[in-house]
Amino acid sequence: MSRINLVTENEANEEQKALYEAIQSQIGMVPNFLKIFANSPTALRAFLGLHSIAGEGSLDPLTRERIALGLAEQNACEYCVSAHTAIGRKVGLSNSEIEANRLGESLDKKAGVAVKFSRSLAQKSGDVSTAELLEVRNAGFSDAEIVEIITHVGMNVMTNILGKASRVEIDFPKVSLN
Repeated sequence: MSRINLVTENEANEEQKALYEAIQSQIGMVPNFLKIFANSPTALRAFLGLHSIAGEGSLDPLTRERIALGLAEQNACEYCVSAHTAIGRKVGLSNSEIEANRLGESLDKKAGVAVKFSRSLAQKSGDVSTAELLEVRNAGFSDAEIVEIITHVGMNVMTNILGKASRVEIDFPKVSLN
């Protein structure tokens, strides 16, 4: 059971209902973690805005999900591992790729560098070495893409923290941590 209130559609005020309608129209459901965010419509709007803008960047959806999976496993967020496994499959990740991502790797060499770098960023609170940054550049990532990787790390760490702090009920097919 969640330790922070889930704002249900029945309990939602007008602002929360409008946000839920927008979410529902985009993804077909309102995931429980967004119902936690909805306790503060300001926080929910901020997350949705960052998520939307980050999705407009040059990192492809597969790489974004690979990063999310690597971080969710590293940060031991079962909700996020479950959610991003489902989303990853939807965008085309294979089961073997998902498992590799959860281990901080990828079957795709370039994407593997991004996953490894994202986990290092989170583990070291951004204090990565020059060698790590050069590895990402040498793999073919531009400075814009490096900034986008950092943005996705921040966004995913935030949702990992929310998932763990709230102990939100998993509303995706449940995937256990490794």
